[in-house]
Amino acid sequence: MDINFRFAIVSDLHIGLPHTIWEHPSRFHLVEVSIPAFESVLEHLTQLDLDFLLIPGDLTQHGEPENHAWLQTRLSQLPFPVYVVPGNHDVPVLIANEQSIAFGDFPHYYRQFGYKNPDQCYYNHQILPGVRLIGLNSNSYDQKGKQIGRLDGNQFRWLEAELAAVTDELVLVIIHHNIVEHLPNQSDHPMASRYMLGNALELLDLLCKYGVRLVFTGHLHVQDVACADGVYDITTGSLVSYPHPYRVLEFQRDHIGREWLQIVSHRVESVPDFPDLQQSSRQWMGDRSYPFLIKLLTLPPLNLPLAQAQELAPDLRDFWATIADGDGVLDYPELPLEVRRYIQKYGAITQTGHTTPIDNNSRLVIGDW
Repeated sequence: MDINFRFAIVSDLHIGLPHTIWEHPSRFHLVEVSIPAFESVLEHLTQLDLDFLLIPGDLTQHGEPENHAWLQTRLSQLPFPVYVVPGNHDVPVLIANEQSIAFGDFPHYYRQFGYKNPDQCYYNHQILPGVRLIGLNSNSYDQKGKQIGRLDGNQFRWLEAELAAVTDELVLVIIHHNIVEHLPNQSDHPMASRYMLGNALELLDLLCKYGVRLVFTGHLHVQDVACADGVYDITTGSLVSYPHPYRVLEFQRDHIGREWLQIVSHRVESVPDFPDLQQSSRQWMGDRSYPFLIKLLTLPPLNLPLAQAQELAPDLRDFWATIADGDGVLDYPELPLEVRRYIQKYGAITQTGHTTPIDNNSRLVIGDW
């Protein structure tokens, strides 16, 4: 049957009420803008005829009860349904402490936003006629209580049973961690692997088996569209990191089963204390990029000597901001050839030398025609 619906994605809100924000020298997040930026987005989205809004995790900065409560109240005031999943920042601990809620508390805050069963951190709902949304939890904990990005066995078994029961419906999946690589060798890179789901390949195989084609993620804080085995992983940048993006999407299926997804991306340009948010935020990110760049250059696969990394890092000041932009072209002719070629791999240039600008505004053809 014909299907046509419109929805939005806002990711990694990192909501922080002013008195809950604390300074850290390596903080990349511009948490100070979290609430005014979100209000700016909502002002726009409430003017649109949306069917629903997705938020793929990191709703709060550090899982603070006050920030979860504020967001729960704000979302309940919106004129369209909202569906959320937890990010690593939302449930940083298994058992509640003086700062953060417990992992098991999360669904109780968001009963109106996917978690009709508050005793389970994942869900499956028919959200429109012919359209089903599966919200997954990608937060697990090892024997020492350390948080890891992984789907546990119970959730995998639940998911396969749910997918096997679906008949002739479009299935969308929302999860915090990436399941398709958005960066070169992301699954094995010593810095980037933590943004991937630990058992991403197993999940990807399961989704392929049941014909699921659209997955919406966050966590990485970049604008990127990646595809593997016919599954699109559409990751959306953070509202508190440059370029402060959000997306409006429209899905269409015609009477003979052809499917498209139209993606249009927007940015928050200003908030009261940051009238030129784009410029000041890019500057903020560049000012804090040096330690990150030293790690990138000295760790595998480049393994540069520290002295050389210290010499090259200033030239790469805008490296991560360009990636976060989406559709970036990365070329630094002044760098040594080996480094230059490696950095180029992070851009939107294919091996044939062509640009593939699909990260921000594109029309994706879904499935086989």
